[in-house]
Amino acid sequence: MARLTRAETQERNRAKVLEAARDEFAERGFRDAKIDVIAERAELTRGAVYSNFPGKRALYFAVLAAAAERDSAGPRSQDPALSPAEALGALAGAWVARLPLATDPGARLGADLMPEILADELTRRPYAQLMRFEAITLGLALERLAPRDGRLVRVAEAALTTLHGASRLAAVAPGFGEPFNVVRVCESLPGLGLPDEWPPEPPIVAQARPVDERWTPPSAVDSLRDSAAAMDGDGVVAVLGLHRLSAAEEAIRAAPAGDSVTIAVVTGEPAELSPLTQLALAELRGHLKQAFPASTWPRAQVVRDDAGALAAAAGVTAVSDATETAVRIRDGRIVLRAEGFGACHAVATGAVRPG
Repeated sequence: MARLTRAETQERNRAKVLEAARDEFAERGFRDAKIDVIAERAELTRGAVYSNFPGKRALYFAVLAAAAERDSAGPRSQDPALSPAEALGALAGAWVARLPLATDPGARLGADLMPEILADELTRRPYAQLMRFEAITLGLALERLAPRDGRLVRVAEAALTTLHGASRLAAVAPGFGEPFNVVRVCESLPGLGLPDEWPPEPPIVAQARPVDERWTPPSAVDSLRDSAAAMDGDGVVAVLGLHRLSAAEEAIRAAPAGDSVTIAVVTGEPAELSPLTQLALAELRGHLKQAFPASTWPRAQVVRDDAGALAAAAGVTAVSDATETAVRIRDGRIVLRAEGFGACHAVATGAVRPG
């Protein structure tokens, strides 16, 4: 039998740790779970667990991310939505169908996610931006179902608020409320006329400047579609830290119709925040597949740039959660660049401002 390479051994051990941790978290909950017990379950040492994950919370996020990846790998909905109300009804129906019952063996697995996010500013602010990005993405998909209804991001926000509230109540008060009513509430949201205006220009717009640089992007995966990202076309590449992720909407809305838009998500705390990002994007992919025809998905592709390789190709050598840099690609060259607040809008519109 051939010996495993070091990389293969690390991958095998990581998988064993994740499986053991999932069982431990499901049985005991996050707070009562023990790293020593997880190591014993995985037939590894405590050091082997910490060599793969910096702490229990990062491991917990990784377990939930792996579960979300499995859930989102299912087939697309066979009954594509034709209206925003139908899309939100499909999303809500799939959501409430997965709400845990008190008797479910794995009901405790995700119960501690929100408390752990709320416990630390390190996770609170990125998660808030990830939720805003989910609302933006779902809102853009709703708008493509009803182009005359204007911006529908606020409708998506209201739906997510309703659904996350239903999840919290299912955890603390099993059996509370009627799930079908949650679906009906979400279906009714597009008809409420929620005010939602998109400003023609953000309050701060960075200066975009012409450049002439090589564009040699690495291969990457589009996390929205779980497929290879197309990196060789003309368009906008926005490198966004987790504190600036909602700026993606500026790039998507302002870019000309024929341009591609790529969002490279970076973080200054990859060990802790990359699995949280993976979790949020995998859940978003599942929601899109459950409720929207592929033709309505936003044209943006989203890359989890954990190692910063795509950012480096765009000329961003040091990343943080506050990063906002955008570049325009044309004929295999970087021809326009902007950094700071409003960079996405500046590059997407192609507006070069005098210094």
